[in-house]
Amino acid sequence: MKYWLMKTEPNTFSIDDLAEQPEQITCWEGVRNYQARNLLRDEIEEGDQVLFYHSACKTPAVVGLATVSRGGYPDHHAFDKKSHYFDPKSNPDSPTWYMVDIKLNKKLERPVTLAELREEATKARSPLVDMVLLQKGSRLSVQPVSKKQFDRVVKLSEK
Repeated sequence: MKYWLMKTEPNTFSIDDLAEQPEQITCWEGVRNYQARNLLRDEIEEGDQVLFYHSACKTPAVVGLATVSRGGYPDHHAFDKKSHYFDPKSNPDSPTWYMVDIKLNKKLERPVTLAELREEATKARSPLVDMVLLQKGSRLSVQPVSKKQFDRVVKLSEK
């Protein structure tokens, strides 16, 4: 099992939107970065655990936990001319873009803010010291996290 952080802008798709989906499952579509695409296509598998992160908002934070319910498969939105995620260079025979499905485990009772994560990373021997999210220039919408980082974030949400 692997661990991931997935970013979404809450005005586009929030943890509440996930909670309202049938069976609380959705596809994680629209990723248009090659490095993140490679993770979706090659690395992320059913059963992997996800930190659901709200970005590009007033208070960026980890707001929930999810499980990957289906590993990487072609993002069919790229083939749909009516979709915001349409890509004329992608086709079903040779897809460019991939997605996964995630299922909500739970909304955190107390979100763990980016500011808290940064503060935690300054502490001696914190597993968050090398968390991808906290690295300068980190903009990936899908990022690996270690089990220790995942567990620490969950623990912070319980304070």
